[in-house]
Amino acid sequence: MTIKLIALDMDGTLVNHEGEVSPENEKAIQRAKEKGIHVVLSTGRSLRNCRDISDHLGRSSYLITVNGGEIYDHEYNLVDSTHLDTELVKALWGLKEKHDVYFWSSTTQGIFNTHNPFDQEIDAYNWLKFGFDIQDDEVRKVVMDELLKNEALEITNSSPTNIEINPAGVNKAAALVKVCERLDLSMEEVMAVGDSMNDIAMIRESGFGVAMGNAQDAVKEAADWVTGINTDHGVAQAIDKVLAAVEFK
Repeated sequence: MTIKLIALDMDGTLVNHEGEVSPENEKAIQRAKEKGIHVVLSTGRSLRNCRDISDHLGRSSYLITVNGGEIYDHEYNLVDSTHLDTELVKALWGLKEKHDVYFWSSTTQGIFNTHNPFDQEIDAYNWLKFGFDIQDDEVRKVVMDELLKNEALEITNSSPTNIEINPAGVNKAAALVKVCERLDLSMEEVMAVGDSMNDIAMIRESGFGVAMGNAQDAVKEAADWVTGINTDHGVAQAIDKVLAAVEFK
């Protein structure tokens, strides 16, 4: 096993239920960095919602946000960005109105949701990601079935009740390929760790894909290995497994 980059999801993976990184996970990340391994956060969050943790851990070479919709370098310069077409967002808004469901979104101008709605026309914003959180299984299925008809959308989730929507082809795996190209690495040299459907592409395409013990079943099935749960420092367990293999070699 030759791992030169570790890609970490945040919610349900790196952080606990309080949104904190455990000392065990933090120390493991530092051990990996000391071995010369890049540690890249690869999250569905926007930059403003993950920068504090990124700063606390010590900046890495790159940072992947909004499921690959944006990539930042070690100085938080934006190096890659892909937006949702406003016509697609209008259609997604129509679904929200039709089914009266909770919505949330990420734009370059800010984060909006049902409790914090945007106050301008849809065309006034640069949309990165749009989503729903639907507790009712039947309603969620109806909305999902409608979304799946549109080939212009990349549809995943970060929890069993939510739906995350990026432009087609925008996902964490595609973003990691771009990061690897910049670092002259291959995806075979990547370990990717995550728990939800927005992690499944990078878990499948990395050299060593790791699912959290609390991951959704489909994610576990796609992984090469299943680590501990996020509240039991599963990230640290995965990193130590890789470091042991590297040291043994």
